[in-house]
Amino acid sequence: MICPRCGFEGISTIATSPIEGAWEVYECDQCFFSWRSTEDVDVHDVFKLTKEQIDNLQVIPPVPPLEV
Repeated sequence: MICPRCGFEGISTIATSPIEGAWEVYECDQCFFSWRSTEDVDVHDVFKLTKEQIDNLQVIPPVPPLEV
């Protein structure tokens, strides 16, 4: 299986349906794009990423703890 966003071949199954065979959720090991097996995944070229773009992405800051 190939990632529809970056073309990487390392895909992991991260969730499965409690009803056997109904659906699975996949995630790319490189760009972390995820999708369900029931979706028709067609990523528009504008949203596709290259390995170089992935390596240069900014880090998303962590969400601070809630104040109680």
